[in-house]
Amino acid sequence: MDDGSPPHRERAGRHDIVELRVHGVSGARPEKILGRAHVTQVAGDRSGGFHRPVGSDATGPDGLTLEAYRWGDLPSGTVARTLSLVFLLPFMLSNVAVWMRPTGRRSGAGVTVLCRLLALNLTVLYVASSAGVALDLLAWRCLGAAPCRAPFDTVAGLDGRQVGTRLALLALLPIAAVAFLRLLGTRRPRPAGNPLWAVEPLVGRLRAIHVAAAFAVLDLTLLSARAAGGQTASTTVLLALNAAVLLVCSGLLAIPGLLDRAAAKRMVTRAASTVGAVAVGLSAATLLAVARDQRAWPTSDGLPGYAAVANWALLGQMTLLVALSGLVLWRHGRAERNNALPRGLGAAVVAAIGVGLAGAFAADLVYQSGDLLGGYRGDGGPPVPYQWAILSFFLHATAGVALCGALTLLSRRRRWRAAAAITDRDFPTVTPAAAGRLRQATEAVARARFAEWLGLLAVTYAALAVIGLASNLLRLFDLAPAQLVRRLFGLPAGAVDMGLAMGSTLVAVVVLALLLGGVFAYRTAWFRRHVGILWDLGTFWPRAAHPFAPPSYADRAVPELADRITQLTERHRGVLLCGHSHGSVLLALAVLRLPPRVRQRVALLTYGSPLDRLYARLFPAYLNEKVLRMVGERVGWRWLNLWRDTDPVGGWIFAPNRPGDPPPDPSDPAGRVDRRLRDPGDLLASPAVQGHHPGESDPRFRAAVRELAGRLLDTDGG
Repeated sequence: MDDGSPPHRERAGRHDIVELRVHGVSGARPEKILGRAHVTQVAGDRSGGFHRPVGSDATGPDGLTLEAYRWGDLPSGTVARTLSLVFLLPFMLSNVAVWMRPTGRRSGAGVTVLCRLLALNLTVLYVASSAGVALDLLAWRCLGAAPCRAPFDTVAGLDGRQVGTRLALLALLPIAAVAFLRLLGTRRPRPAGNPLWAVEPLVGRLRAIHVAAAFAVLDLTLLSARAAGGQTASTTVLLALNAAVLLVCSGLLAIPGLLDRAAAKRMVTRAASTVGAVAVGLSAATLLAVARDQRAWPTSDGLPGYAAVANWALLGQMTLLVALSGLVLWRHGRAERNNALPRGLGAAVVAAIGVGLAGAFAADLVYQSGDLLGGYRGDGGPPVPYQWAILSFFLHATAGVALCGALTLLSRRRRWRAAAAITDRDFPTVTPAAAGRLRQATEAVARARFAEWLGLLAVTYAALAVIGLASNLLRLFDLAPAQLVRRLFGLPAGAVDMGLAMGSTLVAVVVLALLLGGVFAYRTAWFRRHVGILWDLGTFWPRAAHPFAPPSYADRAVPELADRITQLTERHRGVLLCGHSHGSVLLALAVLRLPPRVRQRVALLTYGSPLDRLYARLFPAYLNEKVLRMVGERVGWRWLNLWRDTDPVGGWIFAPNRPGDPPPDPSDPAGRVDRRLRDPGDLLASPAVQGHHPGESDPRFRAAVRELAGRLLDTDGG
């Protein structure tokens, strides 16, 4: 939309300062960000761009030229793409987890390896569940062992075909499912220039490894079924080769640093490409061998060997998750026993949520498909591994909700006492007319302080991974839930069937809620503000663990911001960067990309910023105090951070600077960055509690703008 040449008013503006505002995850319209009714776009495109007020409204109340960067449509874009994120959610979470690794070299490398192996396992489980529908349900049950209800008993005229032919033809459905994943995870174009993180070659290597593993698992499913009727030389060789492919894929991910090591990148790229090509060739040979094998097939209710494939996929998943949780919790126990939100713990929690959703989605796909097709009539229900997966998800969800509710109630009194101490200090004298507003402010502070209890919640939830491991161990003995309940509690099988139905319904409700959330997050600003945050934060990080995760919008947003800031410093006297919430994260990373000549003419104002309260704790290896201090140094410590006690997301970055706190070290410029805003400013005259809302019209915000603008003018020589 912009050819790079500025409008006339920009060329003439050499003596002003630009106030560049970047919104948070709310995705607000540029008119709202700038507080102006008439706004025009001056750079960018429909997905993300820069906007300015029109005419006499171009300057703010302090004489600064107003401009806003709107990036809200970059994570989602079209409604179809937003809905696709629902299916990619487990992959997205597994990818976010790898960025949450702790700072220690050994533990960090171990977390990276485990997260990448978990991501590979999610792909394996995805293919296994697709094979469960295509091969076990359709090819084996509906067209052979136990005919499904019409019209599924004659799928595409395959009911009269030989078993091997049916399996080979319907194996094309899981292959199409893998192609569908590649399509959903395709990267969108970005502007020219270096990306924020150079991970695209890594994505290519991961993609080749995951595709190879997907084909290998599909082949092993087919060959295990064929081998159940007797081994032949061809099936033995193909089984061994496909198992070797799966081992090589795992080995490439299991060697710490191999995929990221500069000296080995070319070798690993060749190895990944080779193993991918070999896997495709082996799949073609497997399909041909199965289709042409005229020997009799064994008689069984389900596809021979399929339950074992699903079982080992789920067992491997939970084993890796328990190992990851153990590593992270062990480090937490040694290093940060008293930290409310310990750094590096998020990897286990986010991975646990991703694994739980992946297992539930896979199991429910098979369960609901069997119910629709009528393929599980009279044979004990779906494969035992999926029965345990559904029950495990049901237990996880129930325990998680109960835990969150209990923690909310148990912490309420302590949070209220702490909040009351803050508001009593802020408002020592309260008139009867202001008593209601005082209570409202105290409640807001108490709600905001729940974030300090997330550490305990996270530790407990990560420990719940043991539930999944226990259910996987029971699968090894091929013990169905109904059998265990009957032996231990003497309950009828109908009780377990009811539990399975409830668990399956819960999974379906979760999927439906995510789909509706995707639609409303795209179409409704209010819903996007509260729910769309998941997509915006999840798609912020580049793909470093799962190649089929949604592509990162930061690879476009951050370079685009840095380029625009550079252009503005060439046309104006200086640029004041104002970032709210997640916008402060984008600006901090953009500052790190600026050349020295540009940094001298830039100042930074952050408000409602989660840089330390969330990001430095959840992503300690990438956004830590050292990096934040580097940001301050890059802008010559022309940086102010405004925060409120009522904000549940943002907070201070270096020091709270609250009344009664010891004064900051005069030799440390970081101690002067943070400024606490009393909220509300006055119980009677101020508007309602601001919390996490931006508040650009707040007089204290405008005062910070004027102060930083003055610092820029002093730097520029007056």
